[in-house]
Amino acid sequence: MNDSTRSSADVSTAVLLVNTGTPEAPRTGAVRSFLRRFLSDPRVIELPRVLWLPLLYALVLPLRSPRSAHKYQQIWLSEGSPLLLHTSKLSEAVEREVNALRGHVRVEQAFLYSPPFVRSSVDRLRIAGIRRLIVLPLFPQNSGSSTGAVYDQVSHALRHWRALPQLRFIASYHAEPDYIRALAASLKDHQRLHGPGGHLLMSFHGIPVSYVARGDRYADECRQTAALLASAMNLEQRDWSLTFQSRFGANRWLTPATDRTLAELPRRGVRAVTVICPGFAADCLETLEEIALAGRNIFLSAGGERFDYVPALNARADHAGALARLIARSIADWAAPSGLPASA
Repeated sequence: MNDSTRSSADVSTAVLLVNTGTPEAPRTGAVRSFLRRFLSDPRVIELPRVLWLPLLYALVLPLRSPRSAHKYQQIWLSEGSPLLLHTSKLSEAVEREVNALRGHVRVEQAFLYSPPFVRSSVDRLRIAGIRRLIVLPLFPQNSGSSTGAVYDQVSHALRHWRALPQLRFIASYHAEPDYIRALAASLKDHQRLHGPGGHLLMSFHGIPVSYVARGDRYADECRQTAALLASAMNLEQRDWSLTFQSRFGANRWLTPATDRTLAELPRRGVRAVTVICPGFAADCLETLEEIALAGRNIFLSAGGERFDYVPALNARADHAGALARLIARSIADWAAPSGLPASA
């Protein structure tokens, strides 16, 4: 939120909401800069730098940047990046909700690979005199490639603090009842507006199988989320599927793949499909272009007759409330810093 909209009361506790990031414009140069920062992170691509970086600069960026820019142009809003817009609105909503529960708490947003960067957001909190900081990555399911990157960048930013704050991370919220209820409510709202859908496909961002083999819990947490959502919707096993999207590179990724499943479903007699992406807190390229546009085309071209995409939770009141209650519980036992009231 803008400082001009904040209370003048002394605020000593802050929440940092962190998402991946977005190009600053749907143009090749801006997309290339974003992809360079994103794909240079060893958390994202776990290859030796001496092998990966020459390939990234010589081949991946020149080829991928214009293609990705074209995709961003298809989903860009008049106000700008969908991810930036939805994350900003969600941050404002969470701040309202958490202040109603807890008192004066500042909520700041940050992105890993685009402005506002983690370092700059954390610096703003240092200048504001924050004494207690809770970090909430907007990745419901914990992965070293996403949540781990948040840990790295926040830790690096705090190296510049002389007086360190009390610090807590929320590693994941994949099985939080309020989060599952919000997902179920979004599905039911969609059904009320558009009528009952068909087979429910839950699509999560994929990661390489090698990451899981090295101990990443992400795949298990995705499966837990999917099972809990299916239970909340009273679905039988035959009524829903779990898939993984956004494959990149030659590594073996988690399966089944979303695009291949969408192509196969009509051959299995499924004529209508509803897709939800429970791993994305806010709509972005991977949901709006890869699923709502490209996924729709794959399914209908394969013989499907109806395709529905359920938007990400974005700034829904139940989503903001779920995150606010999670934050409030996480800091409930924090004693007030010396000289400040307990609600500060």
